[in-house]
Amino acid sequence: MWGSDKVPAPGNGSKNSQGKTLGMTSAISTAQPKPEDFKKTDELHFSLEPYNVFETDDELNHRMGILAKLNVLVKEWVKDVSISKNMPQETADKLGGKIYTFGSYRLGVHHKGADIDALCVAPRNIERADYFASFFEMLKKQIEVTECRSVEEAYVPVIKMNFDGIEIDLLFARLSLKEIPDDFDLRDDNLLKNLDPRSVRSLNGCRVTDEILALVPNIENFRLALRAIKLWAKKHGIYSNSLGYFGGVTWAMLVARTCQLYPNAVAATLVHKFFLVFSRWKWPNPVLLKHPDNINLGFPVWDPRINASDRYHLMPIITPAYPQQNSTFNVSESTKKVILIEFNRGMAIADEIMLGKASWDRLFEAPSFFYRYRHFIVLLVSSQTADDHLEWCGLVEAKVRILIGHLERNQHIALAHVNPKCFDLVNNSQNSRSQEEGQAQSITNSPFCSMWFIGLEFERTENLNVDLTESIQNFTQQVHNQAVHIKMLRDGMMIEARHVKRKQLNQYLEADFLKQEKRSMESHNEFNNTLLANRKRLSSELAQSKDSIPQPANNQPNQQNVNTQTKRRRPVSESVSITTTRD
Repeated sequence: MWGSDKVPAPGNGSKNSQGKTLGMTSAISTAQPKPEDFKKTDELHFSLEPYNVFETDDELNHRMGILAKLNVLVKEWVKDVSISKNMPQETADKLGGKIYTFGSYRLGVHHKGADIDALCVAPRNIERADYFASFFEMLKKQIEVTECRSVEEAYVPVIKMNFDGIEIDLLFARLSLKEIPDDFDLRDDNLLKNLDPRSVRSLNGCRVTDEILALVPNIENFRLALRAIKLWAKKHGIYSNSLGYFGGVTWAMLVARTCQLYPNAVAATLVHKFFLVFSRWKWPNPVLLKHPDNINLGFPVWDPRINASDRYHLMPIITPAYPQQNSTFNVSESTKKVILIEFNRGMAIADEIMLGKASWDRLFEAPSFFYRYRHFIVLLVSSQTADDHLEWCGLVEAKVRILIGHLERNQHIALAHVNPKCFDLVNNSQNSRSQEEGQAQSITNSPFCSMWFIGLEFERTENLNVDLTESIQNFTQQVHNQAVHIKMLRDGMMIEARHVKRKQLNQYLEADFLKQEKRSMESHNEFNNTLLANRKRLSSELAQSKDSIPQPANNQPNQQNVNTQTKRRRPVSESVSITTTRD
């Protein structure tokens, strides 16, 4: 429909148990794993255990028990609402209703303490208003439920809660069916007929997750590889759909595509091939797991031939269920640069691991963010109550990418790198200068204050004067306007953006954390120096020999550019003046 993946595929194809080829192309390699591949996979599994990516059987049973309780509540609620609408009880008893799961839990890759993404499916006589009224009240009355709140006006409306210690995001979909049987399959495209767009969006998560599982040749290999890639992405600060990086479903689709291209590979090989494939991917060619379904039920789908806006997507990764969507539409020029740098860095590390020159722990070491840049924009978000702060931070986080867009349009800014981690403000002002102390102290007047940091990289310009006042004012005004529109804005909710130099970070962050960041930078530099030394040695050996022996590092795309891509531009900190406010 939109063209195929631009990856050479000489293999015989990856097929499922029914013999159907999986993916847009045949496989790159159908080679069977070697003993050393199994050994590397065992080492990978062992290295993941300290990061709490695996749950115990008791913890898994606890989740299953919670979902069973929710399922009973849904059936009772559907019956009670139906009876209240004058339906005979014997008919109401047959209506059903069901809880479905999606996301990491449904994929089987959730970690300890992870939340559960779930969907409440109800028959046609149940209205969305019933869900956000009577069912919401029923949930709040459950002794196991705390922190229950509804977000009815969201793009995908949701009820959020803590159910017996597990965070749950519960969506709602009303189907055009008289009854919802327990064995109902949501993958049937015909069930979307006559549904409202919000129900279609709510169903999309379950339908996409089920398609992904159906499109991988070996689910267990897929799961272990995905656990590793998700952990790597989180450690390297590129796991956040709302901030313009990749979210969980996107990482799942990329790993699934790798599995299709290497159908017989075990998890360690898949992780290595993942970096190989996506460090050389020719963006913006789309990543697709299957040929798009030829269905037209009137819902918009991703198609750059028809939709002009789709042509501007930078790293399109298309969901496999109708209506197909680009899961990475939030990616910006800056987040794309950061993701590509990490793909290339991951490729270099994976090479060393497969050659036995590094352990898997190296892949999961977090690189330094705060010692990579000399200038930052810090967003300070403050509120008066915990509940207000939770909502306020959620809105600001969803809008940060707008500020990144404003910064990218500044001719002097080469990169605006947002750290996806939200920090709590720490008052270290007693160690700061008096003027700086006053600035830091003024923020702590609010009992709740959180921060996001944006690292700035500038073009090579001497005596640079950068005025970011308009960009920041436009952003803060947009956030306030949205808060007013959705009736969220309350007294004490504030947002402020400041220019901060690296040497001033101790006003905002713990000293121990900054020391750890410095050690991370030193470790990263040491590893890069080792890579360079190894490559120089290999080049020297090859120059002295006429034997053309292929070296793994030389076979990988763009490896000669890894260090040039990750190297910062020439420091210009002493010649840069940044303005974020005007009198």
